[in-house]
Amino acid sequence: MDYLSLAETFEKIEATRKRLEMTDMLAELFSQTSINEIEIVIRLTQGKLAPDFEGIEIGIAETLARKAIYEATRVDEKKILEWWIKDGDLGSVAFQAVSMKKQTSLFTEKLNIAIVFDSLLQISKASGSGSQDLKMKLLAKLFHDSTPTEARYIARTLNGKMRLGLADMTIIDALAVTYATKEERDKVVWAYNTCSDLARVGKLLAEKGINGLDEIELEVGVPLKAMLCERLPSIPEIIEKLDGKCAFEYKYDGLRIQAHINKSGIELFTRQLENVTSQFPDIVEMLAPAFKGQECVIEGECVPVDINTGEMLPFQTVSRRRGRKHELDSAVEEFPVNLFLFDCLYLDGQDFTQTPYTNRRKMLESCITETDRVKLADVLITDDFEKAEEYFQNVIGKGGEGIIAKSLAEDSYYRAGSRGWNWIKFKRDYKTEMADTVDLVIVGAFSGKGKRAGGYGALLMATYNADEGHFETITKLGSGFDDEMLAALPEMLEPHKINKPNKLVNSKMQADYWFEPSIVLEVRGAEITLSPIHTCAMNLVKENYGLAIRFPRYMGIIRQDKGPEDATTTEEMLALYEIQSNRGGE
Repeated sequence: MDYLSLAETFEKIEATRKRLEMTDMLAELFSQTSINEIEIVIRLTQGKLAPDFEGIEIGIAETLARKAIYEATRVDEKKILEWWIKDGDLGSVAFQAVSMKKQTSLFTEKLNIAIVFDSLLQISKASGSGSQDLKMKLLAKLFHDSTPTEARYIARTLNGKMRLGLADMTIIDALAVTYATKEERDKVVWAYNTCSDLARVGKLLAEKGINGLDEIELEVGVPLKAMLCERLPSIPEIIEKLDGKCAFEYKYDGLRIQAHINKSGIELFTRQLENVTSQFPDIVEMLAPAFKGQECVIEGECVPVDINTGEMLPFQTVSRRRGRKHELDSAVEEFPVNLFLFDCLYLDGQDFTQTPYTNRRKMLESCITETDRVKLADVLITDDFEKAEEYFQNVIGKGGEGIIAKSLAEDSYYRAGSRGWNWIKFKRDYKTEMADTVDLVIVGAFSGKGKRAGGYGALLMATYNADEGHFETITKLGSGFDDEMLAALPEMLEPHKINKPNKLVNSKMQADYWFEPSIVLEVRGAEITLSPIHTCAMNLVKENYGLAIRFPRYMGIIRQDKGPEDATTTEEMLALYEIQSNRGGE
């Protein structure tokens, strides 16, 4: 197929916003495409050279692309830059430059889709010495040989932004229209969600029709689309929706990971199908000995943790490790993670996606030996609203962001790529930080780990209960300290060190070190939550619960002007909690 024919179809699709018209145009294109070319047509339509999980990117910087356009057209570089600044669309720049192209000595070759695809693939694979020159040569040749319309879409393919307004489902609709029927569309969707490769689905349909999709099955090393959740506003509604009884799982605030394990090793994929194995060598290292079996596909959450407090940290913390190619060892040490597993999709030759949740959980428990860093997601199975509500509060108190309710029905299958009522998300939206900073007293400390080994890793902080005359714990503080402060803490606290908790300290926690309440620090947190383990305002909001500060951070200020009894009081913390609740934080 001539590339111009494909580009002109793109031009027509771009000119409409009507999905049905787009579908008809694509269906016509597919019907005119040979079996041998359908994969390339679909990939170029998506602006890709391979499925996402293969991680093949063209890797052309916009500055290099603009230079290639200049080399191919000899249009003034200042003009090319001016167009780029104005439009921000490399395709528009290429279109205008090729329209004004000056004659060059290069031989002109008519483009077909194979030439374009193979050239772009060569560019993506070029590396090492001389790779930039090779990329420039290949790309300049494409632009030189192209018409303005062809140049527009070649340029856009460089960064995968085709600007056609096509979603994957529109391409699926067109494939179903061309090679199947409307009634068989669901099977096309299933095939795509299982193999995550539209070009492969299209090739099988073109070659063998709808029955060709029977060849697609869950494979270790090929990620399937993640199952998604619906939402409901209350726990009673959730229990009713799930037939009166369900499994409530801890909802971890982390990076969703699909782990594929076989004799070749371990590969890790995100919900977006990105292969992040190289970015998380620590997960690979800790997952290998925890798995008991030959091969599997399991899902979990990669959660950042503070190794000194044991507290789970916000998702943004783990995102700091994403995309790092250099200093990975320091990133692993600086931003450690734990893995909490919640589903088993495939184990030792058997696909469990079409079995109930309870069976998949059983398979997961059978193949994983829990360690300090690899654990099974916490779960409660109940039909009791009060128990479910208590479980939810416990999750929040321990730093989780909510719960996932999962159906126990016989048809509670893993529906890859689908959002359905088998899984229902329930969480609280965290609207803002605490309304103000608070002044807390150091009453204990925990031994440091990692970089903090030999010193204090975290401090146990307390408020002052003026009515009772004692100090009540409210958080473990491990963030916000610079190296200088960490080094100074042992000497600063040494005069106040004691062998057991001060009798005025009310603590349910067992610290490694105890201190006379003396030093007051200024702290700010993300929010105030209910907690079963901290004693501040115990039983005043809810029976058997106190208040805790989530994600506390030392603000760099030692309140030398305040004695321990001048610290933030329990009454003040209750007022801050009420302010937060009225703003919708609770």
